[in-house]
Amino acid sequence: MATESIVVREVDDRDQRIQWDTNSPLHLDLSTRVGDWTIRHGIFRGGVSEGVEIVRLKNSRMHVDVLPTRGMSIWRIECDGIRFGWHSPVNGPVHPNHVPVSEPSGLGWLSGFDELVVRCGLESNGAPQHDANGKLEYPLHGHIANTPADSLSLEFDEASGRVELIAETIETRLFFKRFRMRSRIRVHADRTEVEILDDVTNELAMPRTMQMLYHINLGSPVLGENSRLVSTLDELAPKDAHAAEQIDRWDEFDGPTTGEAERVYFGRPRADETGYTHALLMSPKQKRGFAVSFKTSTLPAFVLWKNTAAETDGYVTGLEPATGFPNRRGFEEQQGRLVDIGAGETKSFRIKLRPLMDADLVEATRQKIQSLTDEGEPTEISKEPRSDWTDLNG
Repeated sequence: MATESIVVREVDDRDQRIQWDTNSPLHLDLSTRVGDWTIRHGIFRGGVSEGVEIVRLKNSRMHVDVLPTRGMSIWRIECDGIRFGWHSPVNGPVHPNHVPVSEPSGLGWLSGFDELVVRCGLESNGAPQHDANGKLEYPLHGHIANTPADSLSLEFDEASGRVELIAETIETRLFFKRFRMRSRIRVHADRTEVEILDDVTNELAMPRTMQMLYHINLGSPVLGENSRLVSTLDELAPKDAHAAEQIDRWDEFDGPTTGEAERVYFGRPRADETGYTHALLMSPKQKRGFAVSFKTSTLPAFVLWKNTAAETDGYVTGLEPATGFPNRRGFEEQQGRLVDIGAGETKSFRIKLRPLMDADLVEATRQKIQSLTDEGEPTEISKEPRSDWTDLNG
């Protein structure tokens, strides 16, 4: 008798692992004056994704997958059939129960990293920090990405076609911190723009300091050999000597290269008259792109992470608006880049994401960004790491 097999699930079938809940209050089909919405709510089944909550917001051209279990990260955006994100070796989404954030090395965060947009913070957002005895004080990129949202709701406006997925995530430790992050993911029925509106409140009766970084991660098909970044920066410097080797082509990208180590660049963005700055990753033939805009009043730093390793090793680039640079928290404190947040005070962070699906739209966006660059002084580029930007002893 021939051997037969029954396949319950496979490693790479993440979409098929979603169990949609037809009884959920977020199982909705909405009609608005400008277009229709399909809202779905479910959880992943099996493996390290077991129990991860997902909400899909879908209009006629685009769907956005949000992960409340992972601090309201955006797992993927798909527009006109093109998926924006990256192919992480982690192969998530990974439930926080399987991410050892506070393991002694401080690098446990990397065990869950595969989203398009993931927040780093709120107490710390950079490299691991250990005390004089080698004990971990602050892990890589903090805790918020692996903190499940406590509340979840949806608001929609029939007239404008606006939908907002709203959640509150609390990062807390008795005697030390209590930050409440109220997140809104805002989308419209007739647009392909996604807005992230985060308000972080210090709920302790004493002042605290915080950090925030938005890790926005893109791989193929937007990222490829001869892809290019267009941005508006007043200042730019390499993070280290390895990045400095390619400072003359910091905004250009190679194809996947086996053994290539990451190169990181730090910048100070230039804002337009609305208070926003803009960055655009253009595909190799400039037929597609992905634009990121953010408010510089509370996100005054920009980080470019170029990880042009082999596809199987995580070929990706990160466009990262931040409150400062992702060094050890102690170094950032010495440089005065921690965010002071008083008792009961709220800090607001604003990001806009736009997948660009044709060459005309890519070029129009490029010209808009270039015009802002042309209005001011040329970008001041340092050939070497800056001692006030890079933790050379880290």
